[in-house]
Amino acid sequence: MRNLLIVTGLMVSTASLAAHPEGEYVARVSDCIACHTAAGGAPMAGGKAFPTPLGDIYSTNITPDKTHGIGSYSYADFEKALRQGIAKDGHPLYPAMPYPSYAKLSDPDLRALYDYMMQDVPPAATANRESDIPWLLSARWPLHIWNAFFTDSPQTASTNASDALKRGAYLVSGPGHCGACHTPRGFAMQEKAYDDSDAAFLSGETIDGWYAPSLRGLDLSAEELASLLLIGRSKHAAISGSMSEVVTQSTQYLTKPDADAIAQYLLSLKADAPTRQTKANPHAGQSDAGKTVYLRYCSTCHGAQGKGTDDNVPSLVNNRMVQAEDPSSLIRVIVEGAETPTTWGNVSYKMPAYRGTLNDQQIRDVTNYVRGTWGNNAPPADAGAVSTVNKRETRHEGGAVATQ
Repeated sequence: MRNLLIVTGLMVSTASLAAHPEGEYVARVSDCIACHTAAGGAPMAGGKAFPTPLGDIYSTNITPDKTHGIGSYSYADFEKALRQGIAKDGHPLYPAMPYPSYAKLSDPDLRALYDYMMQDVPPAATANRESDIPWLLSARWPLHIWNAFFTDSPQTASTNASDALKRGAYLVSGPGHCGACHTPRGFAMQEKAYDDSDAAFLSGETIDGWYAPSLRGLDLSAEELASLLLIGRSKHAAISGSMSEVVTQSTQYLTKPDADAIAQYLLSLKADAPTRQTKANPHAGQSDAGKTVYLRYCSTCHGAQGKGTDDNVPSLVNNRMVQAEDPSSLIRVIVEGAETPTTWGNVSYKMPAYRGTLNDQQIRDVTNYVRGTWGNNAPPADAGAVSTVNKRETRHEGGAVATQ
């Protein structure tokens, strides 16, 4: 049984016994640990790789170490970094750190986070790693111009909204920075919208080879959506891909009221965002070859009719990832396998990878079979999409996507 303390309305595990539980909660909700902790490294000591078109960049040490971390940061320095993306020495931060969203953090939350980071996080003398971007392209001064693309407006929901909707809007657009993955990017790779005043907000985007689906017009109940956030699965759906790490490191620590508030807010967003125009192929699933692959490798778990099993294997019927315009996520799950989050309420379920077992044509066949069967009517994946995914290095850093 999970042992919890309720401190000023926040749920905190007694295992940590943090002196600043409110700040620890903000750090969890803001996903600081997942992004700033490398595999095998000290918590929040940086070094985790994030791919960009120009080369990998690496998260920085945000422990209170005074040489390599943020131990010398005053509260004003900390606030400027989180709200404006400017480090203590004046250099602009890469916007892989979602300061356009953190700009919306309330003053009490920001102060609580600072106190927790400075007093509860153990300092780690881990040097920061330089990016892999060629030096001619790694100049940071253009980032001062890039900052003009975002606004630090605190707007998060209508003033007439309920307290729950306002709280959900704050968590989604602020500390949760959901738009960093789920909002389309503009020509300068800026998010096209930072709150729900624009219909592009949370309307879906591809990032690091994963398609983070639209969170607008969701056909889930509030209970199902909250369950996905808290335990990584619901009756008919499960989280996988890089969103699995977000659940493991962040959203499973949400209080139930906060998870419910996020669910209510997301369900309030209408599916009226502009979408790319493509033609679905009603014959995509009528492939004997794809059906043969599916029945041999997939039906044991997902069933001959793609319905999965309740509270265990997700259904492929009316599945948002399966029906997404961009087939990248489905192809990656087939090629690389998938693992649901490890949470307090969920034992991880692992789907095997079929790279090396299935060739490109078989992967394409089964992808299109699933995308065009049982009422699914998604456009077919082309050979290039399959080849691109099958040749890429398996990695789950950056990005977020759900299987539903």
